[in-house]
Amino acid sequence: MINIRPVSDLRNKYPEIEDIVLKGNEEVYLTKNGYGTMVIMSIKKYETIMTQAQYTQYIESALDEADEEIENPKTKYYTEEEIFSKIRNYPIKNSFYKN
Repeated sequence: MINIRPVSDLRNKYPEIEDIVLKGNEEVYLTKNGYGTMVIMSIKKYETIMTQAQYTQYIESALDEADEEIENPKTKYYTEEEIFSKIRNYPIKNSFYKN
């Protein structure tokens, strides 16, 4: 579950946030005036993320691809309803849930 907290919780509920980050090994997203400002995570998790060069390269590649798609006038945009309709109607092959 994503933990989103106002930045004031860092001051007022530090022990609670520390438990989530260190014991739960989760990130805490902080907001200011309703907008995301920063993420708090353990040093161990940070080091893991920073050493994953493939992860970084994947993100950079995905962002570059998204930028190209936005600039392409032939890009088809779908509504939320269209996307979920396609997912619901997608034929599942080799499903683990065979009867």
